[in-house]
Amino acid sequence: MKRFLLSCLILPLGLVLSAAELPDQVDTTALHYELEGVAVTGSRVPLAIGRGVRMVTVLEAEQIATTPAMTINDILKYASAVDVRQRGPFGMQTDVSIRGGNYNQITILLNGVNICDPQTGHNAFDLPVDMSEIERIEVIEGPAGRIYGTSSLLGAVNIVTKQAAESGLSAHVEGGSFGTFDGGISINHAGDKVNNQLSASYMRSDGYSRNAAGGLNSDFDATKLFWQSTAKLGIGKLSAHAGLSSRDFGSNTFYSARYDDQFEHTLKTYTAVSLETDGKIHFKPSIYWNRSQDRFELFRGDASRVPFNHHRTSVAGVNMNAWFETSLGRTSFGAEVRNEDIISTNLGEPLADAKPVKGYDSMYKCGLNRTDINLFFEHNVILPRLTASAGLSAAKNTGNNAGLGFYPSADASYRISDALKLYASYGSSLRMPTFTELYYSVGGHLADKNLRAERMQSLETGLKYRMNGVSASASLWYNHGSDLIDWIKDLNDGPDADWKSVNYTQINALGEELNLIFDIPAMLGRHDAFVQNVRFDYSHISQDYKHEANIQSTSVLEYLRNKLSASADLHLVGSLFMHVSARWMDRKGSYELFENNAPTGRTVDFTPYTLLDAKVYLDKGDWSVYLAGDNLLNKEYHDFGNIPQPGVWVRCGATFRIKMDR
Repeated sequence: MKRFLLSCLILPLGLVLSAAELPDQVDTTALHYELEGVAVTGSRVPLAIGRGVRMVTVLEAEQIATTPAMTINDILKYASAVDVRQRGPFGMQTDVSIRGGNYNQITILLNGVNICDPQTGHNAFDLPVDMSEIERIEVIEGPAGRIYGTSSLLGAVNIVTKQAAESGLSAHVEGGSFGTFDGGISINHAGDKVNNQLSASYMRSDGYSRNAAGGLNSDFDATKLFWQSTAKLGIGKLSAHAGLSSRDFGSNTFYSARYDDQFEHTLKTYTAVSLETDGKIHFKPSIYWNRSQDRFELFRGDASRVPFNHHRTSVAGVNMNAWFETSLGRTSFGAEVRNEDIISTNLGEPLADAKPVKGYDSMYKCGLNRTDINLFFEHNVILPRLTASAGLSAAKNTGNNAGLGFYPSADASYRISDALKLYASYGSSLRMPTFTELYYSVGGHLADKNLRAERMQSLETGLKYRMNGVSASASLWYNHGSDLIDWIKDLNDGPDADWKSVNYTQINALGEELNLIFDIPAMLGRHDAFVQNVRFDYSHISQDYKHEANIQSTSVLEYLRNKLSASADLHLVGSLFMHVSARWMDRKGSYELFENNAPTGRTVDFTPYTLLDAKVYLDKGDWSVYLAGDNLLNKEYHDFGNIPQPGVWVRCGATFRIKMDR
């Protein structure tokens, strides 16, 4: 059966590549290819999405604005291959994964700059940008080692911010259930050569749950600041951004079901500068520096019972990408050097000289420093009906004893007709363990500092169709993962057994994805249709790993087995619109359920659930008002064990936009 499935995946790659035998002269005027659209990050050279080979889901600003989503985490729920698991509401702590992986196995980028946190992926989406500042979100599915290097084991998410063409000011305000408030302002100055934009936002809530003592334990407040600038120079375009994200949130039972009054504070800062040159050889160097500070309190506000955990992570990187075009295609090469450093109260090796934690009677006693070096090469062949690319990444990390590793990949797509495209790809990548996986040995956890890097190989094939308002895609993929890292708990050792970080030998996964979109106005040739568009998405994953009795897992053995979603946009009357979406989620795995403050729990399986969200909005161009609701069916559900999610959550808000003369 495995050989049969592999042949089903490999055969289309051969068929696609064999299509390279095309006539020397092709009448391209007769081929109505979809070449419009922005270049997306599915390769190391700029390619319009219509030409791209990799499976890339693009969520545009217009789509984002119509949904009830309040955060980037929420909008990612609309991508079929993405699993969004909430601990706290509205992205206070959300784990995002792709194709059955976990939150540490994807690369997060802000305007193409890697902002992954080597301490842990739990807070990877503590982003400094508000939803209103996003131009699009690109989700790259499958290993992306040759594009982004280490950490992109199963894909990447790139958040691209807006660059307004006109000077102006915009603001939004929102209020809702459980004392929720969200407000923000953005101002943009667009000059002939220089564009500057500054935004700020604040969000807070009392939360939806309380601890056993009656205190708030899911409350939060968050502040974001973001500045970005672009300048047109004689040699190209210079871009820069700087941002800050500060969050304080009740952590409920996030890390241990035995304690229901946990608390966490995170402060993240981001800076990056990049230059994109013109000319025969295009160079794009960039330099970035990110810092993350994290304080975890097992007993909220009471360090006398258990000392607070303090961590400070600093990441500095230099990236160079270059590409040129010849009659043979587009060739790209590049390199990245990334240094990751942490000082902590408990993560890492003992420091020779302890450092004080500013503002607290505590010391950073541990630390670790490692450098990741990546080299990249890629070549793209672009013909009227065929796009093919192949590449290689070479990686070395000073944090382990492994030598230089090589990770090849190849992609190809062939346009069978104006509407139908066949594609196939092979990819490989690796991921270094996070500092938490290596050293977090407190509070019932036992880490292994000798963990090996994870490795992944993937095959994928599929079809894409687009014509007359109908878009559809179907894909089949196979992942072979080795040395995958997970936290497991063996209940055979008793209810008080530690959670241990371990490497699994290998796990194979097979997945299928189906997507179908109907653009009704395009189909009917009229823009005033009541139903504007309808979308259906389905994904299914199966693993060949045999689940052992009484073994609990936090990631590898827990995955979204089935995800079915449907959504529709409706034009009610005049400028009044409505968006409605539903998702059915079926998760594989189990957790230990603690009831009535019992000292021990019982093992229960995750149960499927259905969520219904909706948004009604009046859009008058310069201003809009809306009413949105999440979980309108008031379903009880768990994304993680022992952390019940909120029921109905209703919000209303307004946005305003003012254009300014230069």
